This record gives sequence, C-alpha cells and structure tokens, in this order.
Amino acid sequence: MRRVIFLAPLALFLLVAGYFAVQLLSGRDPSEVPSALIDRPAPEFSLPPLYAGEAGLSTADLNGRPSIVNVFASWCVPCRVEHPMLMRLAEEEGATVFGIAYKDDPAASKAFLEELGDPYARIGVDADGRAAIEWGVYGVPETYVIDADGRIRYKRTGPIGPRHMEDDILPLLRELGS
Repeated sequence: MRRVIFLAPLALFLLVAGYFAVQLLSGRDPSEVPSALIDRPAPEFSLPPLYAGEAGLSTADLNGRPSIVNVFASWCVPCRVEHPMLMRLAEEEGATVFGIAYKDDPAASKAFLEELGDPYARIGVDADGRAAIEWGVYGVPETYVIDADGRIRYKRTGPIGPRHMEDDILPLLRELGS
C-alpha cells in the first residue's frame, strides 16, 4: 500500500509531463488561439475617439470594405514590436487599419502613436475593456481581419511578425479584394 502512495505522485507527474511534451512537439503555435468569432459578424460596439473632433470607432465602420482591427496599448511591449507591420499594412499595402486603444491612458496612446507613427484610419478608446470582452480579446496585441460584410475572417493573438504578414494576412486581404 505504501508503494502505491509513493508511486501516485510519480505517475501524475509523468502524465502531466507527457501531455506537455506532446503539445510542444505538435508544432502548433500556442499564440494562435482559436476564436469562436471566425466567420461571424464582428461584435456590436461603439467607442469614443482618441482625438477630439475625430470620429470614434463602431461596428458600422467595419462594413463595405475589408479592414483590419488592431487592439493595442502604449504599455504593451509586443505592440511596439508589431507596429512596423501595421505601418506597412497601411502605407505600403493600402489596407484600412482601425485601432482599439485598450485600457490605456489617452495621452499615453497619443504619445505612442506620435513616436511610432499612426497607421490607423480611426481609433476607438476602450477605457474599461468592455469592447475587448465582446471581441474575445485575450490580451494585447490582437489583430483581426474583417471582410466587406463585417465578418471576422482571421484572428492573431500576439504581435504580427513577417511570417504572419506574408503567410496569413496579405493573402487573405488579396482574397477579400482589399
């Protein structure tokens, strides 16, 4: 009986270690979190603008043409890493990029964009994070590709890198007629 008591933790450890080993060796990217919103309409939301006198961002802005919605924050280090990719999408690829400033001080968001450039056609401020909850945001940055009918076609959790741009986002934008 004593052996069983001593072997039970070892068996549990081996089971857990085996699970993690299988996950690591599967080749799946753990940052690619599946979304229940893929191929569904973007959630209803309406956010105030970052800059006074400009339009905010709402669900209605996502209809009529393919677009990208990027959830960012000035305090987010990975947001800085991906920012050149967003600038490229807006400036070189001609994509319409919308921003959602997630739980960020508006002055800090403005300083972030003044320093790195502003790729966004419109920016909505999600001060309390309610819109992000509706979108199923796990953390910043997150990026969505929206089709002309306002349906979410792609979600990237984490920073966009060159591989995501070339393999996923640009081909999808071309397919959607962006």
